[in-house]
Amino acid sequence: MPAPAYIRSSLGLAKRVKIDPLKPNFASLSRQPVSHSFPMKATASRFGISTTAAEWQADVQSVPPHSGTEGFPPSAQDLSAGLLDPNAAVDSEPRLPRSVQAVYLTPLKRQAKYGVPSCDLQLRSYNVRNVEFFADFALRAAYYLKLPAAGPIPLPRIIERWTVPKSNFVHKKSQENFERITLRRLIQIQDGHPETVEIWLAFLRKHAYYGVGMKANVWEHEKLEVGKTMDVSLDYMKRVLEPKWAHFGRKKNLDTSEKVMEMMTGDRFRHTADAPLSEPWG
Repeated sequence: MPAPAYIRSSLGLAKRVKIDPLKPNFASLSRQPVSHSFPMKATASRFGISTTAAEWQADVQSVPPHSGTEGFPPSAQDLSAGLLDPNAAVDSEPRLPRSVQAVYLTPLKRQAKYGVPSCDLQLRSYNVRNVEFFADFALRAAYYLKLPAAGPIPLPRIIERWTVPKSNFVHKKSQENFERITLRRLIQIQDGHPETVEIWLAFLRKHAYYGVGMKANVWEHEKLEVGKTMDVSLDYMKRVLEPKWAHFGRKKNLDTSEKVMEMMTGDRFRHTADAPLSEPWG
């Protein structure tokens, strides 16, 4: 049964009363000085510690400034008091390696001396992040190979659209459109040696990024007697490719069939000429 309204306020106050347990009072007790304790000044002078502020300041000033290359970096209080070298705070901050810092910066490029194009590399992708990332990677690789590179130059986008029926039967009259946008970037190598350009392209093919296609146009400069050079290179290529072409095409089994024919017409197989079923029927 609920309590009447005239006593409800007094019961509410009683509920809020908090009674703490009794605690022993030790305030009256105090630690008495020990008879064999040493005075502070005598102890400081015994260990060579300065007791006055002037002596302590002179001791601090006699310490050489912090170099910032060893120990902990100086605090802000020491720097504000003028006790340490202010340049030590800059030197003491940890520095990232140069190779790691270069990742967050624009790729370095070498200056072309003559400006003669050696290679045009065109990168294509449907994703702008992929093509931008691989273009940055290609420029960094060209810099470390000492190849002057220009770019990346944005080329016009290739936009392709198709309109096809959505489905057959009921939905054959409804159509849907498809669009594909190809993004392109151009990197040009100037004044590059042909062998170095080949190494650069081989490195990019080895570490190719997904979703990025490459198309390269390479220019090489030859002497006036280019015909003789091509004949010599053709003979060399024939000697190199001859062992590989021997295992390709119909000529691969030619030597084997000739050896089998010699084996069948040899002396070892002559005694089987009169064997049963050695002649065709009919």
